[in-house]
Parts: sequence; C-alpha cells; structure tokens
Amino acid sequence: MAKRRTLKKSINGITSTLFAEGVFIKLTLAEAERGKADEVLADILHMQDEFVCRINHTEPGNVKGFYKKLYEDFNAAVDSILDKMSALKG
Repeated sequence: MAKRRTLKKSINGITSTLFAEGVFIKLTLAEAERGKADEVLADILHMQDEFVCRINHTEPGNVKGFYKKLYEDFNAAVDSILDKMSALKG
C-alpha cells in the first residue's frame, strides 16, 4: 500500500491532466456543445473530491480490500470520463 499522501498526489495529478484536456476540448467546441463540456469538467472535479475523501476515511479491518476497491472504482471513473470526453470530440 502506498502512503496516503502519495496516493492523493497521484489522484490529483491524474484529475488535473483530465481537467486540462477537458478545458482544451471545451475551447475547440462550438458554442452549443460547451454546456456538455462543462458537465464533464464538473464530473472530473466531483470524482477528485470523492476519491480524496475516500482515502481520508480508510475502512478499518479490511485495508487491503478497501484500497483494491478504491483502485478499481477510480479506474472505472477515469474510463467513464474518457468515454464522455471522446464522445464530445465527435
């Protein structure tokens, strides 16, 4: 298990990269499509808050299972965001 601090930095780094990509996509879209890009950007920020909060409240007694589920859920959330971003690109 990684240190919590390192894990938080990794999550923040990944989400900041996703957010930067989302802003770039938003700037290249037509005016009518920018509302959908704003929703994706909000989803990215919500995902970051959710996973950092989950790290702060580790489940006692089942630490290994907790972090395994955290990794799986985070990867699924990132995949979902990437799918939404690719749908915006066309």
